[in-house]
Amino acid sequence: MERISLSNSAFEGDNNAYCFADGSETVLIDTGDWMATTREQLEAALAEHGLSFADIDRIFLTHWHHDHCGLAGEIQAESGAEVHVHAEDAALVEGDEDAWAAMHDRQKQYFEQWGMPEDKQTVLLDRMAGSETTVETPTVTPFEDGETFSFDDIELEVVHTPGHAAGLSMFETDLDGRRVIFSGDTLLPVYTPNVGGADVRVDRPLEKYLRALQEIADVEYARAWPGHRDPIDDPADRAKYIIDHHKERSWRVLDALDRHGPCDTWTVSADLFGELDSIHILHGPGESYAHLEHLERAGTVVRDGSEYRLADGIEAELAAADDEQWELAY
Repeated sequence: MERISLSNSAFEGDNNAYCFADGSETVLIDTGDWMATTREQLEAALAEHGLSFADIDRIFLTHWHHDHCGLAGEIQAESGAEVHVHAEDAALVEGDEDAWAAMHDRQKQYFEQWGMPEDKQTVLLDRMAGSETTVETPTVTPFEDGETFSFDDIELEVVHTPGHAAGLSMFETDLDGRRVIFSGDTLLPVYTPNVGGADVRVDRPLEKYLRALQEIADVEYARAWPGHRDPIDDPADRAKYIIDHHKERSWRVLDALDRHGPCDTWTVSADLFGELDSIHILHGPGESYAHLEHLERAGTVVRDGSEYRLADGIEAELAAADDEQWELAY
């Protein structure tokens, strides 16, 4: 297996594509985005092994985001490769117009619910305009959680980990006698994947993501090969760190509500993240919403229309919080 680093300046750092090319089949996990520079980098990396796009037999996609699936259609057009993705993301990867229209409608509903200002909506929609269209869109073969795929001496097992995206999936396998995962954006070495904004189709996004992190912590994989940047040598420790990060953020959300009083998601987002631009106009309030929704179901926060407030009695609990809790919050 070879990790191929592909440029991506817009999101969480360089993307990774993973290539298996030593057997009778040539297989990729993720492809990077559809930009010309990315295509050149992937072609050059394959050429070092005497391969081209036409030699790819199968592609496994971790999820629908374009920095992971952008070249799948072009590769399939040249090679006839099977493209596999979770059923929840299949229609988006295929460029289905109805699926994309439903996504856009739901985004606009959330923008209004979150209290996103009109000028920020305009900037964001301009940033996202046409993002569902790549040079080629593939025909996909959907998979579900727990399915296994074999090629050469490798067996990949699908581990569905929704949160950041509805169909986000990891691929579990044995490499050199050790149990490892290709973690996509479920587990990243530097950033914490956005939940709430990155895919507004996901219900209870934070709950689902925390569950996925706990599963990673429980399994204690030997290594994670993430969708961005360098491999993670202690996936369980990284998963626990991100769980603690979200506990900290919940404290900060409660503190924001305590100081601002009843307010909308956009106000909480501004408190947490400050002024936002570009795609972060989506990610900031999306992350804030994920936490507010999670706290609402826990009974700690009450929602009235588009505004949230602390539940009765929570102010006293915040005032009594010990120093360790508040150190975690800041």
